[in-house]
Amino acid sequence: MHAIEPIYQPMLLAGTPADADRVIEVRNPFSGALVGSVPQAEKRQIRAAFAAAARFRPKLSRRERSDILLGTARAIASNQDRLARLITAETGLCLKDSLHETRRACDVWSFAAHALIQNDGEIYPGDIGGNPHARRIFSMRTPLAGVIAAITPFNHPLNLVSHKLAPAIATNNRVVLKPSEQTPLTALALGRILREQGLPDGMLSIVTGTPHDLGDCVFTDEDAELVTFTGSVRVGHQIAERAGYRRLVLELGGNDPFIVLADADVDRAAQLAVQGAVRHSGQRCTAVKRALVVEELADRFAERALHHMQQLSTGDPSDPSVDLGTVISEDAAQLIARRVDGAVAAGARLLLGGEPRGAFCPPTLLDHVPPACELVAEETFGPVLPIIRCNNDIEEIVMTANATRFGLSAAICSNRLDHVTRLIEGLAVGSVNVWEVPGYRTELTPFGGIKQSGLGHKEGIVEAMRSFTQVKTYSLPWPV
Repeated sequence: MHAIEPIYQPMLLAGTPADADRVIEVRNPFSGALVGSVPQAEKRQIRAAFAAAARFRPKLSRRERSDILLGTARAIASNQDRLARLITAETGLCLKDSLHETRRACDVWSFAAHALIQNDGEIYPGDIGGNPHARRIFSMRTPLAGVIAAITPFNHPLNLVSHKLAPAIATNNRVVLKPSEQTPLTALALGRILREQGLPDGMLSIVTGTPHDLGDCVFTDEDAELVTFTGSVRVGHQIAERAGYRRLVLELGGNDPFIVLADADVDRAAQLAVQGAVRHSGQRCTAVKRALVVEELADRFAERALHHMQQLSTGDPSDPSVDLGTVISEDAAQLIARRVDGAVAAGARLLLGGEPRGAFCPPTLLDHVPPACELVAEETFGPVLPIIRCNNDIEEIVMTANATRFGLSAAICSNRLDHVTRLIEGLAVGSVNVWEVPGYRTELTPFGGIKQSGLGHKEGIVEAMRSFTQVKTYSLPWPV
């Protein structure tokens, strides 16, 4: 095992390192070894972070912001191995997945740098309508008057933090970031990179602590104008209920269907489904949560999915050859196991799996899964591929896919354009991919869901930059 020497990392309050009376330990989910520790912030420190941000007025030019963003992308690339090993140590994800995350994060920062040089305003004629005037109306985007409160989850400790910070810096905003208490070290490492790239201290605070100790103060602070949160539906609902009169961007869970129609190449579909279910230990809101397979292909699909799942290498996540690491904790693995057992008790057939060992949840394949069992009715965050058999009827498949409170993403395996277009139109989700996993996207494209999967603007660099700005219009006399 590639060991990381335990480290202590202070918080960053307006760029200044800060400690607290208590600390939070971060332990490796695979080995249980101490990875490091961070301060357990006090509420007064959260207030101080927001107050410092509110006093600061960023005046970075577009060129200065672009230099910081591009410099951050280069620094992540040059520190890729170190950051990936830190991610693996904090999360238990295999090194392959952690390296993939660092590459995605590089895209976030470089794409934001390029997006900010585009004109973000529009021009409207005044000599129209029933009362024409010889004027032009111009729109421009300005930073928020208040501070952005950003809260991120454990599963993408570099990329999801980047998706909050890069668009905010690109638009000259100030942020107080609260990363997951389970994976704070990666966020703090990114904060140090940003300071090294010249980010003014007042633009960013990174505070660490547990929700139990901090309560609502991160998203109810008087200087927080916008709350951007990625995480569970339960916490998203709490934020929506308690945040009061302020802007919200909530990216929540998913229950993503992987639909296999009768004309599909079965082996290709099965390989994609396994990849989409187990990559990142299945801990993605866009992971394959349900394979909806037409009955006539289901036996062959199950056989090929079993074959591909059995090829996965498991073991020490820091080993570059390993394909599947752990989930975030032993409790998470036990929850997955209980849901798998519940599905089997309800009539599903377990084709591959086993009891979890600590935080390691073995790759798991089930067939004949009842659509109403908890395993597929809720978002199961783990390396599990449940097969739900369906009649070869597009409308029935749409109904089955949509029979969930979530609406994030979906995938379709079919070459029939008529069926594909009917599914794209009928599926109640934010994105659909054909012959790809549900989670496919670039860091530039809009991303987000409907129903219980999200509220407010979508993510993706351009959409986030829009949500982190205000539109101001002005008009000038203009000859017709």
